Amino acid sequence: MAFSGGVGRFGKADVVPFTVQVLRGRWFMLFSAFLIMGSAGAAYVFGIYSKEIKKVLGYDQKTLNLLGFFKDLGTTIGVLSGLLAEVAPPWFTLLVGAGLNFTGYFMLWLSVAGKVSKPHVWQMCLYICMGANSQNFANTSVLVTCVKNFPENRGSMMGLLKGFTGLSGAVMTQIYLSIYGDDPKSLILLIAWLPAAISIVFVGFIRLMKVVRVQGINEMKVFFNYLYISIALAIFIMIMTITQKQHPFSHGAYVSTGTIVCFLLFLPIAITVQQEFIIWNQKQEDLKSPPTAVKIESSSEAVVPKSSPEILEAEKPKKPEVSCFSNIFSPPARGEDYTILQALFSIDMLMLFFATFCGMGTTLTAMDNLGQIGESLGYHTRAISTFVSLVSIWNYFGRVGSGFFSEFLLTKWKVPRPLVMASVLLLSCFGFLIVAFPFPGSIYLASVITGFCYGAELLLLYTIISELFGLKYYATLFNVGMLASPLGSYVFNVKVAGVLYDNEALKQLEIKGHRREIGDDLTCIGTQCFRVAFLILTAVAFSGALTTLYLVIRTLMVFAGGGGGGGFGKADVIPFAVQVLRGRWFMLFSSFLIMGSAGATYVFGIYSKEIKTVLGYDQKTLNLLGFFKDLGTTIGVLSGLLAEVSPPWFTLLVGAALNFTGYFMLWLSVAGKVSKPHIWQMCLYICMGANSQNFANTSVLVTCVKNFPENRGSMMGLLKGFTGLSGAVMTQIYLAIYGNDSKSLILLIAWLPAVISIFFVGFIRLMKVVRGIDERRFSLIISTFQSHWLYS
Repeated sequence: MAFSGGVGRFGKADVVPFTVQVLRGRWFMLFSAFLIMGSAGAAYVFGIYSKEIKKVLGYDQKTLNLLGFFKDLGTTIGVLSGLLAEVAPPWFTLLVGAGLNFTGYFMLWLSVAGKVSKPHVWQMCLYICMGANSQNFANTSVLVTCVKNFPENRGSMMGLLKGFTGLSGAVMTQIYLSIYGDDPKSLILLIAWLPAAISIVFVGFIRLMKVVRVQGINEMKVFFNYLYISIALAIFIMIMTITQKQHPFSHGAYVSTGTIVCFLLFLPIAITVQQEFIIWNQKQEDLKSPPTAVKIESSSEAVVPKSSPEILEAEKPKKPEVSCFSNIFSPPARGEDYTILQALFSIDMLMLFFATFCGMGTTLTAMDNLGQIGESLGYHTRAISTFVSLVSIWNYFGRVGSGFFSEFLLTKWKVPRPLVMASVLLLSCFGFLIVAFPFPGSIYLASVITGFCYGAELLLLYTIISELFGLKYYATLFNVGMLASPLGSYVFNVKVAGVLYDNEALKQLEIKGHRREIGDDLTCIGTQCFRVAFLILTAVAFSGALTTLYLVIRTLMVFAGGGGGGGFGKADVIPFAVQVLRGRWFMLFSSFLIMGSAGATYVFGIYSKEIKTVLGYDQKTLNLLGFFKDLGTTIGVLSGLLAEVSPPWFTLLVGAALNFTGYFMLWLSVAGKVSKPHIWQMCLYICMGANSQNFANTSVLVTCVKNFPENRGSMMGLLKGFTGLSGAVMTQIYLAIYGNDSKSLILLIAWLPAVISIFFVGFIRLMKVVRGIDERRFSLIISTFQSHWLYS
């Protein structure tokens, strides 16, 4: 920073006025916001001290996960802070948050440290919910104030602030190690007093200001300078985290590391002073510039306006007041300002809510269980602290990276943000899989992926809501969207991961011949402790990705914009992709794939011998199974009636469920995964699986015939032709995947047709028929290809 290039000299007499200007300026307000947000993520270090709570209070994993749910509930329910911010100034909202933070976490520390009698579980849930909810008060007061003070760079501002929040867990970990050493109980005390103290010290600087443009200041360039410092802070913490894992640190080394972290955290003050000095020089130039001559002419005639604004306003007819309930189902175009009820009842919000439920609910579950995952796999306590720090660091990179990267993709190639969110959800699936099937050091990689995905999902949710539903009620809508996160955390953390972990731990106790007493710690050791739970999380996250992809198709025009004339350029890629995915011909392509996998009944001859051998059936019983297979294949009345009263996608999903249920139960019976079923059960299973073909046929055939009404015969012949080929197709795929294993063929026809139906279900829909292509010629080309493939 250099105090040069200005007008006049900067003397001793200017120190106090300049200091006042710095403290009252926008840039110091921003610096204060960074510090507050950098200490507002106490919820992210739950994985470090959760084991201490479990051990001291004798909780089982289900109870600990219940605490984790209330922590997530407090973190994500920001409606109260939003309503308070509507009627109170930012400083009051911030002070309320500081009070909640200290009260909640201090009572938590008193309970774990044994300073008070052992609390009830509901009291612990209340304490941690209070402490975690304080984060919303800091977020609301700081975010809203900064966005209003820097209105032209909202996206970059939000990314930076949420990035500092993402780093806060790692920052708090390093500060705690430098002050208290490796004592998880003291970490709870630190997150009680430090965020509250920072909020109180800087509360007077978080205020709305008049935005004044100054020549010589490029705000975006300044934000990039802040970004570089935050990246340096993140990289330093990551290096120290890895080093601390490799080599034991003395307390003096931890103090040195904490000092450098605090230095980097306060380094943005240099940029703040530099920007204020530019403003100071500009003011000095304005004061020393000669005044501009102004000529005032008086007129003898008073000029009376024909009508004042007040009169014009009074003359305007008043619009009749419309009830907020009358237009719930008549929303404006996407991107314009929705009312709260219009947004809540929109399909886009429901899909985004479900994607958040699947995405953030699963990643929160993984983050909250990092301590127990590390313990079950034999990692040292120091390594578990490393996991939490890595989550926090990469949470930062996820928030900042997704904000800047998605903005670049949207500007350069019009790639919609929901597509970026779908990619992040798919990446989280990989992170869950390496927890379910761990290898040496895999949890470090899982921590990186989980932290990155959580941060990216959070920022993308905020941004997508603002882009789809407008900014008028943005504070309420993004808090509503966040409600999906604790709901998902409760379902997957408490009801899935916690229950499965405890069941596995009880099995291990039974094997050892022990019995768990009330209040005893329940610990599971081994890779099997979280395997099933994380396989479920993988499936759920994949479902969220599919939902987000469908949201991409619905909302792409909001992000793609209109295309100009001329050649086909980079900017035309997304609009053209929208046209392809929403067109009749892609619907037809999806139909070919669905029908090409809908003929599982044609491979009965391959696996029937396996049924006969394994279950000891005679030929008469086997033929009875064949009859029920044929019965299911030909009775399509139910699918027809369902198609009359429901859309094609629902009929197709019912068929997918029947297919998977019937053939999967058949495979479990033949593979010996369940006890030998009765004959009537086997008949029911194979009839269900075979009957699913009618649901696929009905939904696809009816839709295609209506979409191509002038070529019904050719269309029906093509579709049924693909069904006829499906038996041969499934056989080749089964040989490629499983080899010559007849049992596995049953498993293949259980999951593959169901997956294809679910993946392409959104494209099977009725469309307006627009002529423009010789449909008969197209049908002839496809049928020729079919014949060539079949006879080759």
